Amino acid sequence: MRIGELSRRTGVNERLLRYYEEQGLLRPDRLPSGYRVYRESDVRTVHRIRALLAAGLSTAVISQVLPCVRDDGERLVPTCQDLLGQLRRERDRMTTAIEDLETSRSLLDLVITAGQSATD
Repeated sequence: MRIGELSRRTGVNERLLRYYEEQGLLRPDRLPSGYRVYRESDVRTVHRIRALLAAGLSTAVISQVLPCVRDDGERLVPTCQDLLGQLRRERDRMTTAIEDLETSRSLLDLVITAGQSATD
C-alpha cells in the first residue's frame, strides 16, 4: 500500500509517517520511482508507535522497544527479557519529571498566593 492509504487506515498524517521512517520506526520498500510501499503489518506497527508515544516514550526509546512488543488485543506485551528493565527506567524518569513539575507548581502557587495577598 502507498503512504496515502496507510495514512487513511491509521489516522496518522503522511508527514508523521515519513518522520517515523526517518527515525527508523518504519521501513517501507521503495519502488524504482521512489514511492514508498508499505506492508499490511505496518498498519499494526503504526498503532504500536502511537500507543508508545501516548505512553510518553520518545521515538529514540521506541526504536529500541518496538521490536520487543507485540499486540495482545488492546494492549502491548513485552517479548524481550531485558525490555521490562528499560521500561521501568523510563517510568522512573517520568516519575522524576512529574515530581519536579509538582514542585514547580507548588512554588508557583506560593507566588500566586503571595501576589493575591498583596493586592487585597
